[in-house]
Amino acid sequence: MGKPTGFLEYDRRGNPCQEPLERIRHYNEFHPRLDREERQRQGARCMECGVPFCQSGAVLNGMVSGCPLHNLVPEWNDLVYHGSFAHAAERLLKTNNFPEFTGRVCPALCEAACTCGLHGDPVTIRDNELGIIEDAWEQGLIRPTPPSARTGKRVAVVGSGPSGLACADQLNRRGHSVTVFEREDRPGGLLMYGIPNMKLEKTIVQRRLDLMAAQGVEFRTGVDVGVDVTAEELLGEYDAVVLCCGAAQPRDLAVPGREARGVWFAVDFLKETTRSLLDNGLTEGTYPSARGKHVVVVGGGDTGNDCVGTCIRHGCASVVQLEMMPKAPDGRAENNPWPEWPRVCKTDYGQEESIAVFGRDPRIYQTTVTELLSDEKGELRAVRTVQLDRELKPVPGTEEELKCQLLLIAAGFLGAERYVPQAFGLELTPRSRVVTVGDSCTTAVPGLFAAGDMRRGQSLVVWAIYEGRAAAHEADAYLMGYTNG
Repeated sequence: MGKPTGFLEYDRRGNPCQEPLERIRHYNEFHPRLDREERQRQGARCMECGVPFCQSGAVLNGMVSGCPLHNLVPEWNDLVYHGSFAHAAERLLKTNNFPEFTGRVCPALCEAACTCGLHGDPVTIRDNELGIIEDAWEQGLIRPTPPSARTGKRVAVVGSGPSGLACADQLNRRGHSVTVFEREDRPGGLLMYGIPNMKLEKTIVQRRLDLMAAQGVEFRTGVDVGVDVTAEELLGEYDAVVLCCGAAQPRDLAVPGREARGVWFAVDFLKETTRSLLDNGLTEGTYPSARGKHVVVVGGGDTGNDCVGTCIRHGCASVVQLEMMPKAPDGRAENNPWPEWPRVCKTDYGQEESIAVFGRDPRIYQTTVTELLSDEKGELRAVRTVQLDRELKPVPGTEEELKCQLLLIAAGFLGAERYVPQAFGLELTPRSRVVTVGDSCTTAVPGLFAAGDMRRGQSLVVWAIYEGRAAAHEADAYLMGYTNG
């Protein structure tokens, strides 16, 4: 490394963050980037550790430690320190198709495994990644580069989320003619509609989509494969088909009163908010508004947190986030040593905003909903809850009634929606994951591949990119007899 002592000389400094009471006034991103000089100092903190766990992507105690994409983290941190941002972008893009996405929404598995974090603060790897790619965009280094020759092979990619886009990008670079099918009115999948604008501005997603289109990728929106187009038509028209449809089957609440009006699955709620934001600037009546309502969010994960932050921006009267599991420790437990992923309590942006607005953390742990209560018009008015013990069994005498006019179910996903795999004659696991050959992306149907959440289950954007790249590698080998992708 160019600055072996940098981690001793410079303190960690992440991208600044707008104060909660300021940022809830808008739906834009709220982490302005550091200037180049400070970014170079942060790159200098990458130590000459010898074993870069940050790029390992190893499974330790059931959790992944380090980057699944095996990003060349020490290399581009060193280049950042030396001010070689263009070269750093080349090395970054070698392993990651979309650093502008992971640099914003990835939980930074790399930083959890950073050697600097063993006895101090880890390197700002994710912020450095974002700084590199945004600098490259600003300097005009990210330009359309269509393949110099086409192979004559045609590939259909079904789904335009991160796995579908990564697969399409790789196959297009190889020279295949790629068409991406998306059932929504805009491409991008969860990047466009599942992740709120304040975490990932849609201009950033559209910028990448426009670049891919300029490089030759065709996007066909409003086409629901399995409904509007049959599996037989796709397999007959294209030389290979890759399914990247996600794990969009939400887990429901099987409780009395579920039919009450005012209950939304979290992803549908977030999708309609973003759609309205893009279409008409959130005109009242065009999205399920939380304004003036008491909101209960079922689920303590990232999606639940996104719902909390969105409802606060809507102007909700209150928000509560229910979590079935006990609160995680604030620091690493003895049985959770570095470089394992830290199983610790994280207070995310939505919870920070709730604390600022309502004076308390919205999370209530070891609690679940037992019944939904409606008024005479069938509108949701309250939910009944009960506390749970360590074995997730109800604790008698802990029942409570919470005001609620909007209930958001963010309890995770059960796997792929069945109609697409069924249309292609694919088998599903008991958890509704598409069955492939071994650990590959190849299915039992010749020329048909599956990748992303529909194959591995609900996961991270970085894993979706990994899956899309892997599927592209296998599809290319199938089409050409070999692959260099």
